[in-house]
Amino acid sequence: MVPIKRCIQLLFVVLLLCTLSVGGTTDERLRIATTTSLYDTKLLDALESRFEEEYGIALDIISGGTGFALEQGRRGDVDLLLVHDKDREREFIDDGYGTERRCFAYNYFYIVGPAGDPAGIRGRNASEAFRRIADAGEMNPNVQFVSRGDNSGTHARERLLWKSAGIEPSGRWYLESGQGMGATLIMADEKRAYTLTDMSTYMAFAGNLSLVPLVTESDELLNVYAAIPVSASKHLDLAERFVEFLLSQEVQEIIANYGKNIYGRALFYPAAGHCAEIGCDAAECPGETVSAFG
Repeated sequence: MVPIKRCIQLLFVVLLLCTLSVGGTTDERLRIATTTSLYDTKLLDALESRFEEEYGIALDIISGGTGFALEQGRRGDVDLLLVHDKDREREFIDDGYGTERRCFAYNYFYIVGPAGDPAGIRGRNASEAFRRIADAGEMNPNVQFVSRGDNSGTHARERLLWKSAGIEPSGRWYLESGQGMGATLIMADEKRAYTLTDMSTYMAFAGNLSLVPLVTESDELLNVYAAIPVSASKHLDLAERFVEFLLSQEVQEIIANYGKNIYGRALFYPAAGHCAEIGCDAAECPGETVSAFG
């Protein structure tokens, strides 16, 4: 007969092993480089805790502009990118650094500025608004534009809009913050200047700003967020698992509702069901009921 003390010891070992396997404690870590908008709005905080509880995989998240995230991916310093610049994303994949592009959310860029709107951009399309800001900036010392100037996805879209407007921005009216979106909004607010922002960060900071949205939700301002696993990652299976998590019906519903209780509207829209309108093909978008990775 096995002594009672020995039985208790064996039972303790079995319970410990069950805790480690079922409870999800693990040394596995997934490194993610993300844009500031996903980080500063705390959407990733909400998703991180749910993912870690479900899979027992810890997340190490660093935020910066899309250019910063792409560079981290090229260097192999992260396993997964969450970014928003379609042209550079596809170039990253074509160059062999990423495995695929998966769209998981979208919103819009806003052109925000002082309520008095000295450049008269309210109701214009985005490129015309930029042209008016430049013209007014040359004439009126009270008109300024603050650029992030940081090679982020927002900065890339800003450069594209200046190009569409036929403008090479320069001069005393054009300022660069060299910082993230939140800091750029604060700088623009202090100077009563115009700037380009993603709508989610603007809404998160709006309570402390006098700037108002003047041009919103035009085709030129569509802002799509994509996830890209890094080809050289040693944890590619974990990166793909997180992408599958992002594209799941549960998380798409979280994205659809995130921010409503605080701001009265969602900060992001889910990609599911909107592939065609946001320019993502079927292979890039989440399915309604099937797993993202089959």
